[in-house]
Amino acid sequence: AIAFLTGAIISVMVIFNTELGAATSNSVSILINQTVGIIFLSSVMLALPKDTRVNPPREKAPWYMWFGGLFGLMVITCNYYSVRETGATIAMGAAVLGQCLAGLALDITGWMWMRKRAISTRRAISIMVVAAGIAVMLLFTGEAINPLYALLGIAAGIITMVQMAYNSRFAAAKGAFFSARQNVVSGLIGIALFAFLADASGTFDALSHLGGVPFYAVVGGGILACFVVVASNTIIPRIPGADSSALMSAGQVMAAAALD
Repeated sequence: AIAFLTGAIISVMVIFNTELGAATSNSVSILINQTVGIIFLSSVMLALPKDTRVNPPREKAPWYMWFGGLFGLMVITCNYYSVRETGATIAMGAAVLGQCLAGLALDITGWMWMRKRAISTRRAISIMVVAAGIAVMLLFTGEAINPLYALLGIAAGIITMVQMAYNSRFAAAKGAFFSARQNVVSGLIGIALFAFLADASGTFDALSHLGGVPFYAVVGGGILACFVVVASNTIIPRIPGADSSALMSAGQVMAAAALD
């Protein structure tokens, strides 16, 4: 149920991010999302200091586990251009196809610290049905599909599953909320360096347009991203990657169709 709901929330989050990015810029959209995420997660952790579900005992983690936000930058960028050029349904359909493929690969190979799981005949058939349904949806939308932006959508789905597996490993040592906060901290540092070094004047100009953006679009993407990261940190270790990707895919496609 949480996996399905997470998929639906991802579709809404992507729309918020795209609306904010269209009014400002993709870089500013990411900057705002990461900042909102840090404030929101820090507030929850400070408000519940003794709740072990929010602030469990923390263990040491390798240095390379502290940079999950960089995956998020790639996902948001791919989604931004895919949704803007193809619409929510096609973009999310392509993304969930990527998620299904990545979830299956993670189960088979055990990559990214995932537990290897045998793919039963029933699960294989289920995944093929999901993939076939998405393919039919993409092929018979009645709209021209730009292959480049469809590939960006698929890439977003693949990177999403890799990021979730990566973050869940870090969460096992630090807790789901701490992992999610570090995810947005590293993402904020990465996008700030890129935005202000590559195009400082353009970034400041885009920031000046924030006043005309609806409040829900400014804060919505960052808050929903926090839920997605915390939920995925909980889901990924407990059910197979193929199952979680299929359930999130169903939530995403149904929510995206409703949004369109």
